[in-house]
Amino acid sequence: MEGAACCSTSTSVEKRKQRQNQEKPYRGIRMRKWGKWVAEIREPNKRSRIWLGSYTTPVAAARAYDTAVFYLRGPSARLNFPDLIFQEDDDELRDISAASIRKKATEVGARVDALQTARALHASQPKPSRVSETPDLNEYPGPENSDEE
Repeated sequence: MEGAACCSTSTSVEKRKQRQNQEKPYRGIRMRKWGKWVAEIREPNKRSRIWLGSYTTPVAAARAYDTAVFYLRGPSARLNFPDLIFQEDDDELRDISAASIRKKATEVGARVDALQTARALHASQPKPSRVSETPDLNEYPGPENSDEE
């Protein structure tokens, strides 16, 4: 009996992890009902959270989270994109407030969101057909292309 209970518990844990991976592709973010991705992080040794913003792409929300967690916990933090974090002077890391962490994280998230959105728009637009020559609209028509004939 104990073996059967053990196996059913482990499969339910596995299913829950799979569902979480589908819903939350990155740490520190979640998706709203209407499709926006939001990021927030809990302040160390406090019950309050730092709101990091609302973004159209999960990558932008994850980058905002990475920025905040790096400033809160330092180089040992678990990041979504460890190779993309920009390390600044150590003096800035020592004395940083929740407001300045929020500001830095939202700047990074907004920049990434704009780049991701621009890439998506550029990829979805059809390629323009090549026009041999663009007419100069400031030029008077010459006799060869006049419509008075």
